[in-house]
Amino acid sequence: MRPTESDILADMIKLLIEEQIPVIRDGALTEHPELEAVINKLAGKITDEEMQKLNGEVDQKQRTSIEVAKEWLKAEGLIK
Repeated sequence: MRPTESDILADMIKLLIEEQIPVIRDGALTEHPELEAVINKLAGKITDEEMQKLNGEVDQKQRTSIEVAKEWLKAEGLIK
């Protein structure tokens, strides 16, 4: 199945959250509203062109969305 932009974004959010809290479960944002700031780190960071490039990495190079997301987040200095 072909990953979508939402798959890559979801993985980015998941990775950002995991930087803050080791275990994430449904309702984490409700229980930990401070995570909203972590998620907001993505706001304005990803252009349409950048997202197309990330999708190309997954679609054409057969990389996983989590791998692409992690690489991008590291390059942006959002995770270690």
